Order: sequence, then C-alpha cells, then structure tokens
Amino acid sequence: MTREELCSKKLEALEAFEFPETAVSCEKYGNGHINDTFLVVCKDGDAGKKYILQRMNDEVFKDPVSLMKNVVLVTDYLREKIIERGGDPERETLNPVRTHDGSAFYKDSIGSYWRMYKFITDSVSLDKVRDADDFYQSGVAFGSFSGQMAGFDASQLIETIPDFHNTPKRYETFEQAVEADICGRAKDVKEEIEFFRAHKQDMEYCANALKEGRIPLRVTHNDTKLNNIMLDAATGKGICVIDLDTVMPGLSVFDFGDSIRFGANTAAEDEQDLSKVSLSLELFEIYVKGYLEGCGGALTEEEIRLLPYGAKNMTLECGMRFLTDHLQGDTYFMIHRENHNLDRAHTQIELVKDMERKWDKMREIVEKYK
Repeated sequence: MTREELCSKKLEALEAFEFPETAVSCEKYGNGHINDTFLVVCKDGDAGKKYILQRMNDEVFKDPVSLMKNVVLVTDYLREKIIERGGDPERETLNPVRTHDGSAFYKDSIGSYWRMYKFITDSVSLDKVRDADDFYQSGVAFGSFSGQMAGFDASQLIETIPDFHNTPKRYETFEQAVEADICGRAKDVKEEIEFFRAHKQDMEYCANALKEGRIPLRVTHNDTKLNNIMLDAATGKGICVIDLDTVMPGLSVFDFGDSIRFGANTAAEDEQDLSKVSLSLELFEIYVKGYLEGCGGALTEEEIRLLPYGAKNMTLECGMRFLTDHLQGDTYFMIHRENHNLDRAHTQIELVKDMERKWDKMREIVEKYK
C-alpha cells in the first residue's frame, strides 16, 4: 500500500480518540519522513484548540504497541516530575490523548496504527540553528530530559529498534559487509575500511564502561537533533523534547555525542569538500554548557568524563554505518547521487580526525563545566 492508502482511514482514527472539542480540519503537517502527521484544528468556539494525529510507521517500528507503552511510561513520569517542580506539564512534555476505550493508540480497519497528542501552543521547531543560542537551548532541553528521567528504571523500556546504538554489533555488521562485498566496492575503499578497523577499540570504549558497571544504563532519546525540540515562540527557550519513538535504554554519552556529531560539525553531513569539515569548539562548548546545566547534576562523574568519547563514538558509528551501506549497495540510507553514502562516510571520518586533533581541548571544556 502507498502512504496515502495507509492514511486513508485518518477520519476513522480521529473519531476513535476522546477529546471534548469539535474538529473542523485534519490536514498534513510538518516534513517528517517516517510517520505521517496531521494537524487537527477544532472550531473557533473551542478556542481553536489543536491536536496532532499521527500514523505510526510500522515498517520502521515493528512493534508500535510496545513503542506506545514506552511513550506512556516516559510521558507519565515526566508529567510527575514537571508538576513536582511547579512547571507546566501541558507544554513541557508530550501529552498522549486516549481513545474512547482508554488506549494510547488506535488500530484502524486496514491495520494502520494511530496516536494523538495535544498540540504544544506558541512553540516552534527548527531544522537549522539560527544562532548559537538555539544550539545552547537544544543542549539544555536534552540535558533536562536526561536529568528528569535519571530516577526512572530504564530496564522497563522496550528496545523499539534493537541494537540501534550497539556499536560493537554495528562493527560486526560492517566486517560482514566487507567480507561479503556483494557490490565489489571493497577494493576501492581499503583506506576507509582500515580507518574503522584502526578505531575498533574506540568504538568499544563506552560499551565496555557500561559492561564494567562504570556508567549506568539510562533512558535515552536516541535522536537528539535540533528539530526534536520545541522552542517557545516568544522567548526562543527550549520547552519540550518531542519524537519519543526511539526512547530506549541506552547511554547518556551517546545522546550527547550524537548532538555534537550533527550540530557542531562546520559542514553538511554529505559535504564533498572535506576542507570544510571540522569540529567547532565554540559550538561544542555551548552545547556542553547547556547540556550539563539541563542535567542538573544527574550525571555521574564518569559519565561527564566520557562525554567527548560519546561524541567520537557516535561519529565513528555513523561513518561506519554509511560505509557499510555503501558496501551493501545503498539499501538503508536514501542516496541522491553516486557514492553518496561514501561521501557521508568521508565527512564522518574527517570529523573524527578533527576531534582527535582537538581532543585535549574538548576534555578541558568538559572539565570546565562539570
């Protein structure tokens, strides 16, 4: 079925959810690639109240029922914490709307899974940083998410994408792709293959810290990009973390690290001119400051020490995944030109090299704010 066909029962789904207002429209909303999102607007007499209706992509998330269990556990816990500190739970966390029979999701007559959230008013999300403060606010918001969830037992959550950031497992997949060489591309990327082999221990460092009990298992977001933060439309302050589909047990240093990999790189993720690729120490410092402020002392000393390692790990893992996909015939990441995944791998490799050049400085910055 096409995406349009999968969404054909949106009005049936809308009627399944319990909300007091009268809906007057339900139109496509936003530019997300995975789920299908619709903005539900209610009539003026209901103060123009809005909701978000979403069809969950069960091709990507194979178990939407467990996914919604995670979302409910996390949002219920966040509501408690926000109320405890006198915050506004209607704006500072996602609020799932229940169906008439009390469920957090609805399965329609053609098998599509739907959910509904209250719309967060007077807020914006950004695809690109407008200025350094946006990146700082992103750090505060994701740090606050980590801090508020610190008391939650992460083992209660289900892995919505198994082994998503299991870097040693990703390394095994990479070696299998090199060995199989189904497209005959390995001979042309020997240098890149050797780069990741030479960094195998780096990619085991954080996982070993967890295994040895030096850092705890945490509730992690696993998609810590700027556009997963709602900012207050008037003040620009981070209000709320959204897109909780990948919330799973994981390492706080990986949530931090992925933000740095994506947000503190001076070039685009697929930049072909590698001279443009570097780690901005200014942006790194801004994010460290915001993230640790947001955490509010929830991270252990060892987790804080490992923050730069998290950034390096996530950049290596991502680059290795791009190279793996290149070797396997570009079946996972969408490409728009020949060797697109190889170009992406090159930017990550270059970013790792620059992190290594600036390693002492990165550690000094973390030390300064801990």
